[in-house]
Amino acid sequence: MTDLSAMFRLTGRTAIVTGAAGGLGRAIAVGLAEAGADVAVMDIDAAGLGATAAAIRTGGRQSIEIVVDVGDEAAVEAAFAEFDRGFERLDILVNNAGIADTVPAPLHDCPTDVWHKVTAVNLHGVFHCARAGLNRMLPRHSGKVVNVASMWGLAGSSSVAPLPAYAATKGAVVNLTRELALEYAPHGITVNAICPGFFRTALGPYDDPDFLAATQGFTPAGRIAEADEIKGTAVYLASRASDFVTGATLVVDGGCMAK
Repeated sequence: MTDLSAMFRLTGRTAIVTGAAGGLGRAIAVGLAEAGADVAVMDIDAAGLGATAAAIRTGGRQSIEIVVDVGDEAAVEAAFAEFDRGFERLDILVNNAGIADTVPAPLHDCPTDVWHKVTAVNLHGVFHCARAGLNRMLPRHSGKVVNVASMWGLAGSSSVAPLPAYAATKGAVVNLTRELALEYAPHGITVNAICPGFFRTALGPYDDPDFLAATQGFTPAGRIAEADEIKGTAVYLASRASDFVTGATLVVDGGCMAK
């Protein structure tokens, strides 16, 4: 008989989580650690990283903090080299780092610098980190890659707010996930995406009553999720429980995409 709880345990595994200074990234990093993994946390925000790493260590797992801009190719290579000095192997990579358009606006009003900044983090960052991670997983023919996309990678966001750069990059991440799943399935590596809906993080102005009412009204569950509610999905995709799952997009949105 299969020990179900053991399938979800990450004891002996080592993970990298990007965008881990707060929000969903912190919740995912701490969740993986609670399941038994040692976790290297990466972000551009050094102070936030320190708080995440401290939470992981308080729970009895190892953690190292690596400050990096995932949109910078050379910086990512240096960050992964720093990871190599701290840990012997990479089992799990969570590409979570992401930003949104500075101010919601339709495409004709989207500044070029905003488009390029969002693309650099949300898409180029996934490319840089996935390439570095896969290069470390391939020799062992084993690994889990989890890309954090968005429900707005599956549908346009303008029913709530126009975010052309965010929607475009998250849609690209969804299909890149499918492509990587096909490329690396023969090598024992799974690649999946999480598509969150509205979670209470710094990515949205949830202290704005109008925005909060609009997002709650759009969500069939009638509420906004707390960041910790992403933990179960992340642990599932990082664990043996999902060994035959690859190329999937797990939507965690309170029913929005069921409309």
